[in-house]
Amino acid sequence: MAKGRFPMGGFPGGGNMNNMIKQAQKMQENLVKAQQEIEEASYDISAGGGAVNLTINGNNQITKISINPEVVDPDDVEMLEDLIMSAFNEAIKKVEKEKSEKLGKLTGGMGNFGGLF
Repeated sequence: MAKGRFPMGGFPGGGNMNNMIKQAQKMQENLVKAQQEIEEASYDISAGGGAVNLTINGNNQITKISINPEVVDPDDVEMLEDLIMSAFNEAIKKVEKEKSEKLGKLTGGMGNFGGLF
């Protein structure tokens, strides 16, 4: 047998290693595609019974915000601030849940690979 070579000229398991590499590449492609879909999606959130509405994308960027003029009270700015904060926090939760669900299906519950996706 030649020095430094495996018997039969290949790695142990031969075809199995190739299949594992192909599966890993396919999984990576699917994860990238799912991440792109999440980033391109937009999510509409409402707080205070529609008093504050916002749209957020998958990168947690607010793309639109609207405030019902009836809730704008110069004597109670704190209430408006609370509504905006509530809507934003709900939006972040919604995006994170969507990421977790989509990526979790692809990774078989192995998480998000330490934040890589």
